[in-house]
Amino acid sequence: MFEGKNLRLVPLDDGLVELCFDGTGEAVNKLNQSTMAEFRQALALLQQTPAVRGLLLSSGKDSFIVGADIFEFRALLERSQAEIEAAVVQGSATLTALAQLPFPTVAAINGAALGGGLEVALACDHRVMAEGAVVGLPEVSLGIIPGYGGSTRLPRIAGSAVALQWITSGTSHKAAAALQAGAVDAIATPDALRSTALAWLTQAAHGQQDWQAYRARVHAGVALDAAVLEQARVSTAKTAAHYPAASAFVQLLADTASQEAPAALQQEAQVAARLFKTETAASLVRLFVNDQFLKKKAKAYARQARPVKQAAVLGAGIMGGGIAYTSAVRGVAVRMKDIAQPALDLGLAEADKLLAKQVASGRMPPEKAQQVRASIHAQLDFAGFEQSDIVIEAIVENLGIKKKVLAEVEALVGPEAIIASNTSSLSIADMASALQRPQNFVGMHFFNPVPQMPLVEVIQGPATDAVAAASTAGYAVAMGKTPIVVQDCPGFLVNRILVPYCLAFLRLVHDGADYQQVDRVMEAFGWPMGPAYLADVIGMDTLEHVLHIIADGYGPRMQPDFPLAVELLVQSQRLGQKSGAGFFRYETDAKGKPKRLVDEGVSALLAAVQPRGPRSFTDAEIIDRMMLPMVLEAARCLDDNIVGSAVEVDMGLILGLGFPRHLGGILHWADRIGLAEMVRRCQSYQSISPLYAPAPAVVQRAAAGRYFHD
Repeated sequence: MFEGKNLRLVPLDDGLVELCFDGTGEAVNKLNQSTMAEFRQALALLQQTPAVRGLLLSSGKDSFIVGADIFEFRALLERSQAEIEAAVVQGSATLTALAQLPFPTVAAINGAALGGGLEVALACDHRVMAEGAVVGLPEVSLGIIPGYGGSTRLPRIAGSAVALQWITSGTSHKAAAALQAGAVDAIATPDALRSTALAWLTQAAHGQQDWQAYRARVHAGVALDAAVLEQARVSTAKTAAHYPAASAFVQLLADTASQEAPAALQQEAQVAARLFKTETAASLVRLFVNDQFLKKKAKAYARQARPVKQAAVLGAGIMGGGIAYTSAVRGVAVRMKDIAQPALDLGLAEADKLLAKQVASGRMPPEKAQQVRASIHAQLDFAGFEQSDIVIEAIVENLGIKKKVLAEVEALVGPEAIIASNTSSLSIADMASALQRPQNFVGMHFFNPVPQMPLVEVIQGPATDAVAAASTAGYAVAMGKTPIVVQDCPGFLVNRILVPYCLAFLRLVHDGADYQQVDRVMEAFGWPMGPAYLADVIGMDTLEHVLHIIADGYGPRMQPDFPLAVELLVQSQRLGQKSGAGFFRYETDAKGKPKRLVDEGVSALLAAVQPRGPRSFTDAEIIDRMMLPMVLEAARCLDDNIVGSAVEVDMGLILGLGFPRHLGGILHWADRIGLAEMVRRCQSYQSISPLYAPAPAVVQRAAAGRYFHD
């Protein structure tokens, strides 16, 4: 009946027709412009064919439809709100045409039906879902709401409470949960999915399923639970300033619940178009594209890499235990060596704790946890190290000790074995000077806590072989991490950019700022914690050490010419969370976690490093003084070729530091403000510190009207 590049219409028996989504040369089905155009053609043909008695929607891929083509969103974001609304209305009208066909429709959902894919299924009269499949409306993760009818149809199909939970969270749901929620009508085994869906369609075509009554219900309004709606208002209001989509859906549902579907669909398109024009949507779409870029690079590393079948971790404790667990849980057996039994015990206890959480949450069966635990071999000697494909050194941050231990390890491992240091600040070149095979030596910087933090910096020293770096990156991917390959320099990428941020904070404190105000402002800006709280979490002594090591590597530009509050706090034995007091004081809550409390005596203590006393700062001034040094250092990392692209700079800070996702990355944020404006702001602060002096390359880029993300 119809054969396109993305879908086909196939006549079946008894007047039934199958519309199969099956993109030519594509691994998955997406609702891109091409698919939607063919979808409209197919629906028009069906409307003009009177002999059709029912339509089955299916997929020729492993999944039903995984959603829209997010790469096409980039061009859409550049259009006016009116143009975006017209595009959304057209897509919504296509699915409405499906919903209004003069015969019953059934969707056979296999694999995944996400976003627009689920919206297609919701426009059908019945949905049959395969066991193991997932459905969801994750649009809020892109800063928008379902705009092809999902925001209108889901509450009318499954109820307002389900719609509020599904759409505001953006989470995916397995078949049993979808059936219980009322979002699908039946579940079948994958092998029986098509036959079960056809049986539903045949029954509907013969009047045994009242599909017309279903349509009448979806066309009408929806009952609202006032208490559930109010709870959703309160919970989404907490994040609405930076992530407005969830709150916007709650208001949309409240406004349209009493309306019939056509009017609700019109408002849905208007809200979706308005959200598309927010900074949040632009940033989150950028992050999706960035993530795909990193995945593509990771695949390239994997093609170049040597396989890692056996790993070893040198140095236990919580960090070593976290690395060992992360390797073992992904199927790579690991030896964990330390010189002290208590450190080994601590590392094993960390692995045991993490495995226990997996079992308790139902994410891992007990027998699997036992297998993982058995693949972590703790030892006090180097036995078996000769079998290791990679050895990760995670011992004390002391250059002399590291060089000695690394040389000892090199003599024990095979000639192609990679030795990687988990250092956060020491020079890879300096450590490699102690080795006979520096080409096999790399940095592999994990972020703490290892199991939770997604980023791994892979640091190439001057002598590091490309295959060794690629193999380390490939191993990071195998561990479930996102690797970014960077060149050796003090602080590498993430910590190098973090240091100016910390120094800017300490300068603000020196100049009289209230550290509590600075934390409030930066947390409101979107950081997961303010700089004072961050210092407490890192540990004041650790931060002092890292600041000096990295700052010393960049000379006067980073050398503080004022007394540092962190040094004062270290002298006062206020080391942060680990000592119970830093900028804040800490008490353990009922769950055993440290609770942050204000310590009234800190302001008086800090007076010793505030020669001009307290001073008032505006929120905008605090943001500028904290963020501009980060932007300038990020730009230097890009222009110094420490990292290959602006994308990797942005993703490094998002994945490694928790840079606010709604801003899309530090260089993306600078681009949106405008580099000329950035330079102007920096020049107004240059008298304070060389941290605010833009490099010539930034000034030239701004003068030429260029961007970091050209």
